[in-house]
Amino acid sequence: MNSQLLKDSIKFLAQAVIGGLAIAFVILVFFPQLLPFRHGADAPAAAIGTSPAQPLSYHAAIRRVAPAVVNVYTTQLVQRPMNPLFQDPLFRRFFGIPEPEKQLNSSLGSGVIFDQHGYILTNAHVINKATAIQITLADGRQAQASIVGIDEETDLAVLKINLKNLPTAPIGDSNHLQVGDVVLAIGSPYNLGQTVTQGIVSAIGRQRVGISAIEDFIQTDADINPGNSGGALVGSDGRLVGINTAIYTQSGGSQGIGFAIPINLAVGVMQQLRDKGYVVRGWLGVEVQVVPQDIIDATSLKHGVLISVVFNNGPAARAGLQPGDIIMSINGQDLYSPQQTIQIINRLNPGDTIKLAVLRGWNEITVSAQITQQPTYPR
Repeated sequence: MNSQLLKDSIKFLAQAVIGGLAIAFVILVFFPQLLPFRHGADAPAAAIGTSPAQPLSYHAAIRRVAPAVVNVYTTQLVQRPMNPLFQDPLFRRFFGIPEPEKQLNSSLGSGVIFDQHGYILTNAHVINKATAIQITLADGRQAQASIVGIDEETDLAVLKINLKNLPTAPIGDSNHLQVGDVVLAIGSPYNLGQTVTQGIVSAIGRQRVGISAIEDFIQTDADINPGNSGGALVGSDGRLVGINTAIYTQSGGSQGIGFAIPINLAVGVMQQLRDKGYVVRGWLGVEVQVVPQDIIDATSLKHGVLISVVFNNGPAARAGLQPGDIIMSINGQDLYSPQQTIQIINRLNPGDTIKLAVLRGWNEITVSAQITQQPTYPR
């Protein structure tokens, strides 16, 4: 009796195992989407608007921002090229040569609509010296734009159009970007119409690029070509994280090194240009550089920047600072690079009094200086 019961139990278990394996095989072959993804190298990256049953796509992210990315067409009235001899008005008058003719040149860039009032952020170099600016929206509407303000220091400009029911771009937080994050560049390269390219954040805080005076760029390998300048750099969640500005190229085409202005910096500039027409920045009246290695070795200096130039009648000159002084800190904040120093000073308000820890020769001294508004110079 016990022997028969044992045989029946083994037979039942065997049938259950075989049945379970058969069901698992059917699911694995015909319904793989029902299985959970394995974490690790084989798991696909998450993107907005996707699910395990759908292919990877950034369509929903693009749909959030693309309507607010516009084409910026500019025209400039320029003088036709002519023989250098004919540029002298006395020479032309003597020989009866007429005044040189002028011609209209056109160029193309991109921009991003920020609010329902029609304010558009783009690059300063896109609209510099423009005699007329026309905006074309993704929905086909067109309008003439006026210049609200230009900030050459960051290569940003604010335009305004008068249209109703404008799409706007959701704003992200560029401070949270990390190397490796997926980003999408939206613009109008080569007058082809709105185009999207995809890549990753290659680096953050890029400086010494030579594009503008204030540099804190996002570097990306998303293709940024002529016409993309002023367009949107978008995160995979469909939020604006940067304003595309320039590419590094030796051939004129994209080489996978593009630069965008972080949106946190751009929004601050835009708000000041919109409200004041200019950007308020602190100015100390010095030029600084990296401390030479021989001075570091001789003084065991751990941080600081070397003053190379002191501007006449500037705050630094009035405070008694001299070329050759090493500024070690501002208001207790240690200095490690010229770029960091410029950013700290720019964020100060005119009228602020600051304390500088300075190394002069072998002596450490404390100097007080009153910050003024950064002057503007013709370019």
